[in-house]
Amino acid sequence: MDRLDAVSSLKYFVPELVLVLTLIGVLLCDLISKNRAPMERRLLIVLPSLFGLLVALFFSVSIYFSASGPDPSDAQALFSNMVAFDGFGSLLRILFIFTAIIILLFTIESRELRSVHHGELLVLLLTVTVALIWMANSINLLMIYLALETVSVASYIMVGYLKTDRLSNEASLKYILFGAVSTGTMLFGLSLLYGLTGSLDLYEIRAALMSEQVVASSGPALMVIIVLVLAGIGFKTATVPFHFWCPDVYTGAPTPVTAFLSVGPKVAGFAVLVRFFYGGMASSTGEQTWTMVGSVDWQTILMGISIITMTLGNIAALLQTNLKRLFAYSSIAHAGYIMMGAVALSDRGIKAMLAYVVVYLFMNLGAFLVIIVVHNNTGSFDIKDYAGIWRRSPMLTIVMGIFLFSLMGIPPFAGFLAKWYVFAAVIQAGLVWLAVIGVLNSAIGAFYYVKILKTMFMEGSDTAEPSSKLELHPLYAVLLFVLVVPNIVGLLLWGYLDRVTEYSHKLLDVM
Repeated sequence: MDRLDAVSSLKYFVPELVLVLTLIGVLLCDLISKNRAPMERRLLIVLPSLFGLLVALFFSVSIYFSASGPDPSDAQALFSNMVAFDGFGSLLRILFIFTAIIILLFTIESRELRSVHHGELLVLLLTVTVALIWMANSINLLMIYLALETVSVASYIMVGYLKTDRLSNEASLKYILFGAVSTGTMLFGLSLLYGLTGSLDLYEIRAALMSEQVVASSGPALMVIIVLVLAGIGFKTATVPFHFWCPDVYTGAPTPVTAFLSVGPKVAGFAVLVRFFYGGMASSTGEQTWTMVGSVDWQTILMGISIITMTLGNIAALLQTNLKRLFAYSSIAHAGYIMMGAVALSDRGIKAMLAYVVVYLFMNLGAFLVIIVVHNNTGSFDIKDYAGIWRRSPMLTIVMGIFLFSLMGIPPFAGFLAKWYVFAAVIQAGLVWLAVIGVLNSAIGAFYYVKILKTMFMEGSDTAEPSSKLELHPLYAVLLFVLVVPNIVGLLLWGYLDRVTEYSHKLLDVM
């Protein structure tokens, strides 16, 4: 594989450049329009942001389908081997930009954000989106850390954006404290890894760990390094035991920000996990399977984290009465399912992770949009206030049911095939018992999803006069349609997604 210098790398970096220019442009528009009427100022901020994201999405799709193509030999090491350009990162770039577009549209009519100015929030959203792309494509320890910190710092501000809201401020403070400890711990682990191998490049680290001299002397040190690095990765993916921030932050943050955190940084965290362990601590056998290098069985460590994460997330979610807090634990449980793909140590496992996160985007963001709509009408996030929603908005209740059934993994919805892919990957790897644990956890998770549906459909007096109809803004109606259709027709489109992920699971390999 070629290692391109900065100038030669720019042609693969067009979407990121567009986002950076958009970020600068939105910041200038915000300053210029300071004395304009609120509605005019808002349009001068939202429209350039949306336009820039759409242009970046266009270039991302064009690069993916034209420049990349189905040939993995097109993969490149950009900026002197700091960032990878391959199918894996290219698909995730599209996912991150699409997520940012959806979240931007979420913010427009959100009740929580009506009284605040959107300028800084959209600048932060664009900043995090660029940093997520860098995170997902980094193949250098320093670049991984810088991208992760950029995501973290901007996310802290987004969580605490409601300056007059006590819960928002508290959530931001907790997020900062946990983030500082986790990323500081990770940085210490990365510095130890550099001292052990003498390189910041993941592929040179792998070569060093394959040498007999390093293997013979690195056992305890490498174990400590892996645990320390997992603190930073676990913080972003909200996996146990680095999940403590998640319920409080999800509850206190503005709901559009919560929805963004549940998809963007989480998926980027798993991308870093794949880059770090598959790129730096595993070697491809050439038969679509991978073998660990070094003297530490990190597959078993990830396996244990996956099991505990999905189990704790599902059991804790059963006890929740606040819907945002419930979905925080649901997000933790889904992190456990996604990690099963990494445990498989195979190309099929990476492919399963990619398929899962694509489907997870549609079903999870859709559920959060319903939460935003209900909160706009009721001002509440409590499950008890969802009683009788069926009579107030049958369409919204049905749509929420589709999202929840997809999250459960019930056929024929897309979430079923997402879980099927992950379970099939671990079964093929000879880990049938792990797939059984995953299925049992899915059954546990069904209880709290059904609890929401039961409240919406069956609770509330049938004889009492129903409350006023729920108001649904046309923009949100369109977004619900965009998010619900892939969950319904997922089976029909699965062959296409299978072909896309078939190329996208192939990682850059410069050896």
